Amino acid sequence: MAIWGKKKNKETDPETRENKKKVGLIRRLWQKFRNIDWKNPVNRWKLLFVSLVGCIVVFGGGYGVLSLTNSPSFCSSCHEMAPEYSTFTASAHSNISCVQCHIKPGFTNMITHKMKSMKEVYYHVTGIPEQIVQTEEEAVSNENCLQCHSKNRLVTASGDLKVNHKGHIEKDIPCITCHAGVVHAKIAARGINTEEVRGHWTKENAEKLMEEKYLRPNMGSCIDCHEKVNNGEEPWKEVAYNVPPNPEEVQHKLDEQAKKASGEAASTETKEDETAAAHDEKNQEIILQAIGKQKKDVKISMECKTCHKQTEIPKTHQAADWSGNHGGTAVQQLDKCVNCHQDSKWAREIPKEDIMSLLKMKEQETKASKYTPNLTVVKDQARTNKFCSACHSDRPKGHGDSNQWLTSHAANAKTNDQKAECFVCHDRDKPKADSGNVKAPTDVYCQYCHRTGFKDDKTK
Repeated sequence: MAIWGKKKNKETDPETRENKKKVGLIRRLWQKFRNIDWKNPVNRWKLLFVSLVGCIVVFGGGYGVLSLTNSPSFCSSCHEMAPEYSTFTASAHSNISCVQCHIKPGFTNMITHKMKSMKEVYYHVTGIPEQIVQTEEEAVSNENCLQCHSKNRLVTASGDLKVNHKGHIEKDIPCITCHAGVVHAKIAARGINTEEVRGHWTKENAEKLMEEKYLRPNMGSCIDCHEKVNNGEEPWKEVAYNVPPNPEEVQHKLDEQAKKASGEAASTETKEDETAAAHDEKNQEIILQAIGKQKKDVKISMECKTCHKQTEIPKTHQAADWSGNHGGTAVQQLDKCVNCHQDSKWAREIPKEDIMSLLKMKEQETKASKYTPNLTVVKDQARTNKFCSACHSDRPKGHGDSNQWLTSHAANAKTNDQKAECFVCHDRDKPKADSGNVKAPTDVYCQYCHRTGFKDDKTK
């Protein structure tokens, strides 16, 4: 209050001075403020000046703080955000700020988010989280996406996929249901943003780990959602369907399941086998629908051509004998086959990964030469790939009745090439337990009958 000067008439009574000493600072300032002569225009101008300076300091400082906390560099200042910041800088969205996606438009939403974010400061001080995950409350909304992107798009940027974006949005389907990995490559679901590996997240490594299959919409998400729609469901109504699962919640569920399964190991193992078999059967059913071999009366067709505009069946596949004679082509061009026939693309769930193994694999890929024909690799692929096993798990028509086939199949297994075809489904020797080899689709192996060996072995 010194700007208004000292009061000329001072109290000289000792008792009054003693009482003033007992009065608090705020009350004394308030008394001085009340004693100011507001009829004096000079004092009113002084008050206006002080108010303006105060507003500039308060609002200017507040704006500066908001601008600072809205910048990506502020997010990168925390060690635990290294994976998120590294993937952001390596993504196609690196030219915008974090808040343009993570905070809904509007000043009120901005302030509300800042208040809620105080808990992040608390966690940073009291104990860094083991893993950063996106909660259901923090899911990116369509409002954020539509600030830059138009909903009037019927195909993807590549021109291949026919996707009615407007139709999806009008059904209240969140953009992140399909585009969850566009910036951070689903690192939380992959389990590669935990505390123990944060030191490996450099810009160079981020570019290696930002795989296209995690950045682009996952075909498995489309298939899973379409199948649920065909069953009368609307899965996107549940927010949890659109964000990566929280590892703590997943672990809690696993712990609960482990408690229930205590003392029932044998029955649990049987249930797991049954679940896996049901899952494989479901995948194979969808694959057969996709390639047009199994038609169903559904709301959304699961055939490839329903969504893919440029997908064409290769000319080699149109040959009459392709189904029975494609093995040779598979051996020679397996790398091309798996571009389409790779069942991992058909699954919505993202498997857990190890960041060190991924980095080593990337180094090997850069050093590795072009694919060389490898019968063992093709055999394992035919057994594990759901595309292949959709047909290879069934008994071939050419095998006829067992009693006739057993006595006459030798003529079909004379050459090494003919035997190679047999080994896709059958093992030569009795499979050893825990050998690490891929399990054959049938438990019938050659030495089950040929216990004395084979002619080729005896002539060597």
